[in-house]
Amino acid sequence: MDKPTIAIVGPGRLGSALAKELFRAGYVIREIVSRDNPASRRKASALAKSVRAHAGTVNAARLEADLVWFCVPDREIAKAAGTLAKFWRGNFAFHSSGALTSDELAPLRRAGASTASVHPLMTFVRDTSPSLKGVPFAIEGDVAAVKAAREIARKLGGAPFSIRKQNKVAYHAWGAFTSPLLIALFAAAEEVAGLAGLSAAEARKKMLPIIRQTITNYAALGPEKALTGPLVRGDVEIVRKHLRALGNTSEALSVYRALNDSVLAGSRMRDAKNLRKLLRS
Repeated sequence: MDKPTIAIVGPGRLGSALAKELFRAGYVIREIVSRDNPASRRKASALAKSVRAHAGTVNAARLEADLVWFCVPDREIAKAAGTLAKFWRGNFAFHSSGALTSDELAPLRRAGASTASVHPLMTFVRDTSPSLKGVPFAIEGDVAAVKAAREIARKLGGAPFSIRKQNKVAYHAWGAFTSPLLIALFAAAEEVAGLAGLSAAEARKKMLPIIRQTITNYAALGPEKALTGPLVRGDVEIVRKHLRALGNTSEALSVYRALNDSVLAGSRMRDAKNLRKLLRS
């Protein structure tokens, strides 16, 4: 099919990155729709200028696009869809929530839209625009919308795959482990580095080589063969020393106990029984 024209609702981190990637892939961005307040309008205007689009608000949207793509917070999707239903004239409506299904767009479905949830498994932070090449896109929804979404994801260089409605929350929780909780782990590591006399900035710099190699090992070998450290060696005494050293960092200590206990669950590692007993004591 021909490339659909697109309107983006929500000029935040995801909406901005997506609009720019779509524009680079040759899609015509008709409109950037924002909330009707000065800060949101400024964001929409700046983004619209960069992708040669019109900037509008939810209360006065043109919606002269084949596809309207909602990139607003999860709690606002259904409300925004209801507000824009009165302006509806397109063919497709997508949203990019990882946890919620295409049913959030029910007001637009009733207005004649074919709807889908289209979630790129990628992290978007302020002032960055990551490439979507190779990024998985989890897609579910109406047949026509799913077909259109898969084609767009491929044009962006992504890797579309189907997700069942009933699996979306678990899928999103999985996504939490791959990025925000990984950052939480790094933050805990910085805290422990402080006990070793390093500043947070020093810790970040010095951790990067081992983090990169660990990810390389995991990608090539899987978790079991990539695992190293005292658990693999069955070194109960070193783990005991770790626990003592972490005694004054309750949050890091909790993380240490939980992750090591998870590694030992159902394992056949040397002295696993004593290690689990120690971690839970």
